Amino acid sequence: MATVGEIAWVLGVVAWYVIRYPFERRAKRVRVVSGRRSPSDMIGLAAALFGLGILPGIYVATGFPKGADYPATVWAIVLGTIAFLAALWVFRISHKELGRNWSITLEIREQHKLISTGPYALVRHPMYTSFLLMGVGQAFLLSNWVAGLAGLVGFAVLFFLRVDKEERMMMENFGARYQAYMERTKRLVPYLY
Repeated sequence: MATVGEIAWVLGVVAWYVIRYPFERRAKRVRVVSGRRSPSDMIGLAAALFGLGILPGIYVATGFPKGADYPATVWAIVLGTIAFLAALWVFRISHKELGRNWSITLEIREQHKLISTGPYALVRHPMYTSFLLMGVGQAFLLSNWVAGLAGLVGFAVLFFLRVDKEERMMMENFGARYQAYMERTKRLVPYLY
């Protein structure tokens, strides 16, 4: 059963990359007018990459750390698959809605627009919502305390190091429009937070 969860995780990560790649290529063609790269931003991105990709990838490929394994269950694999599929769906529609505004780091692009439609009508950071769902999916799909939970830890580091800076940058760029947007939406989870 553990192998089924690992295969589902690998397929999910491949699908994540297939979704991201065309948007990454397109974004490189749009001029950046201001950026906020910082050491904490890079630490957050590295933590997310390590927790959602590298450490679980090592586990799937080698079984390390074997001592943290626990028995896989059908219900966990089903829940993990549902969470990962939801993550991919949110990830895709978030990218599609952002279009040319998307960036991997904190940047304002030429002709940047405030997006408040699609998933952005419910939460200000649906891309982070997708990472949270990926972390939840990973926790259920990989029956290993270290590799399974690493995604949630990596997501948390990224989110808490970046979200305040990202919102300050948007306030500086969009002013009262972003303030009004903040007042009618939640950060991460619709209607809750």
